[in-house]
Amino acid sequence: MPRLLSLAAGVCPDTGPADFVSACADAGWAACGIWFDAASWTDATATEVRRRLDDTGLIALDMEPIFVTPNGDHGDRAIDAAAHVGARNLLVVSRGVDDQRFIERFGELCDVAAPHGIGCSLEFMAFMSIRDLPQSIRVLDAVDRPNAAVLIDNLHLARTGGTPDDVATLDPARLPYVQLCDAPAASPGDLVTEALDERLTVGDGELPIGELVAALPEHTALSMEIRSAYLRSTFPDPTDRARHVRSTTLAHLDR
Repeated sequence: MPRLLSLAAGVCPDTGPADFVSACADAGWAACGIWFDAASWTDATATEVRRRLDDTGLIALDMEPIFVTPNGDHGDRAIDAAAHVGARNLLVVSRGVDDQRFIERFGELCDVAAPHGIGCSLEFMAFMSIRDLPQSIRVLDAVDRPNAAVLIDNLHLARTGGTPDDVATLDPARLPYVQLCDAPAASPGDLVTEALDERLTVGDGELPIGELVAALPEHTALSMEIRSAYLRSTFPDPTDRARHVRSTTLAHLDR
């Protein structure tokens, strides 16, 4: 059975979540991510997103982000939104909290999400509090919830010294989906700018994408997380952008 392919919400940060669903459907994607902005998300937003998902048959692979911070988070609202639209996973990041406090909160989020059949995936980044894969696994071991997972973004994996061989050792149940992009092998000076604006479509860089995919369990979905200022300027229409990422992704995976 072929892997589920999805387009991450961050590819079109200039597009509202309902319109992003439509753009992904028109471009031929089977699944997409949903961006949760606590300041603008309403019940009407959730209803419209769910309507477009139902009308197009798209799968909501994930909803993001939940940033757990010293000043709290919007996790409970995000879980309600994810349940409303039918998202399968929630992306969770630790921003500025110590590991013990994050473990407690992540466990709470997992417990709230579980009755809805939603998984909580912890994403690590060099510039966040949970920085790398080993630290993420220690957190998951401490949390010990069946719906707790790790989200591997291959750019963050590479920039924190991780390898596909490291991913191959993980419990398959902890890998519901991963995020993919491409980039030069050498790390730039500004990791934040690279992550937000300088990602490349798969096959246009030097990251070991094929090796990573080969290391994944068969059930792991692939989400294209190609945040790129170049794509945003070259393809201002979200459907054109989604179509371009899909065609380049399929061409690379076919090779």
